[in-house]
Amino acid sequence: MKKIFIAASLIITAFLLGGCSVVKYSFSGTSIQPDVKTVTINYFEYKALKVNPSLSNDLTEAMKDKFRKLTKLEQVEMDGDLELQGAVTGYEVRASAVTANEVAAQNRLTVSVSLKFMNRKYPEEDFEKSFSAYSDYDSTNSLDAVEATLCEEIVEKLVEDMFNASVAQW
Repeated sequence: MKKIFIAASLIITAFLLGGCSVVKYSFSGTSIQPDVKTVTINYFEYKALKVNPSLSNDLTEAMKDKFRKLTKLEQVEMDGDLELQGAVTGYEVRASAVTANEVAAQNRLTVSVSLKFMNRKYPEEDFEKSFSAYSDYDSTNSLDAVEATLCEEIVEKLVEDMFNASVAQW
């Protein structure tokens, strides 16, 4: 009798859980509908006042790599089922920690990006958002000396946040 009860419970549970969701979930944490097959990732324009000549390209390529590694979406040049379009809107350095003598002990490089996400199959998921990330460095270093490393860290954070907002919907 106990075995029949357990078997019946498992069958009922399987039926109940089987019909709960139409969204495809994967181990990468994405929630992409099964009929979404392509993505277009446009070049991130550079619109910040302070110039970093490689940041737009680094950001664009990192975003493409993230989608390539964590989704099965085919990347197409235009008219993908999903489309990401963005711009670097801010690139600034400010003091983040001050000593007792009112001298900067640490500086913070902050990068801001605007992102427009379009889902042609499910337009209710479209959004436009701003993202920013920063990295601190010791004020005894010049920005030129640490800029490449800082930008690498910042790009990684931005890409993670934008990816999660667009296809992981966190």
